[in-house]
Amino acid sequence: MEYRRMGESGLTVSVLGYGANNLGRAGTMSEDAKGAAAVVNAALDAGITYFDSANVYGKRTGLSEELLGKALGTRRDEAVIATKFGMRLKEDVPHSARGSRRYMLARLEDSLRRLGTDYIDLYYYHSPDPLTPLEETVDALEGAVDAGKIRYYAVSNMAGWQTAATAELASRGKLVATQNHYNLIDRRAEQEILPAARYYGLGVVPYFPLAAGLLTGKYTDSAPEGGRLKAGDPKLEAAEMDQLRRFRGFCDERGLAQADVAIAWLAHQEPVASIIAGATKPEQIESNAKAVSLTLSDADLAALDQIFPPATKVALF
Repeated sequence: MEYRRMGESGLTVSVLGYGANNLGRAGTMSEDAKGAAAVVNAALDAGITYFDSANVYGKRTGLSEELLGKALGTRRDEAVIATKFGMRLKEDVPHSARGSRRYMLARLEDSLRRLGTDYIDLYYYHSPDPLTPLEETVDALEGAVDAGKIRYYAVSNMAGWQTAATAELASRGKLVATQNHYNLIDRRAEQEILPAARYYGLGVVPYFPLAAGLLTGKYTDSAPEGGRLKAGDPKLEAAEMDQLRRFRGFCDERGLAQADVAIAWLAHQEPVASIIAGATKPEQIESNAKAVSLTLSDADLAALDQIFPPATKVALF
């Protein structure tokens, strides 16, 4: 397993992260404590140190955090725990200001309790709140760092200008990452998010590396029965079927699995620090760990750019 710094900070993480959004998800093997422990321990044994959760993950509020904390148990010191606040919870009062100091501090204490830890390594502002001035949220997060409740903080699902605005307000060494939707099919993060991350010294943490299964080979011609995407699903129609067929050909020519190439491609993108990949079974952890170690040549990367062109630059000159 390769390990990278999260941006320009001293926080080191595995290039493959474990996405804990599946912990506590109904109908999965990791729905309960036994299944969660099997997957989390498999991740640790594979060298994964970065575990990415949120208070909204699981079939009820905080279940993913609870299962992750219990599964880590005495191995907590081997893990970099990331969790998030800021998405609307079922129990939130209407129009709650989810970026306010009051709200953030309450959710932070909830997460610490559920995880069974006295600090969180990386605390994400999950989605910007239009009601709260960004200055207040940043000040509250920095106060949590100073209090020892969190070690670092990060942003998620922000536009490039919002990421830059947060970085301008942040103290050096406290804001360390941005988490965004980024994969071969959807490369829009290359327009503003990646340049902002490079400029401000932030690590990029991509989620949906397999584009909801589109980059696994399951949906080359149509959505299979029983799949997570249905025929006519906007996500399926948004992807060019010709691109997926060409991608299959690229992988077949090299004897590589499509999912492996999709994950490996992200690992080759600078400044990606850790790739969030979910898993509900230990064997999926093993497969993902193998994928992230795959080396793609310059010719391979150029060929993939031909299939999935880089995002159009914002500037027209």
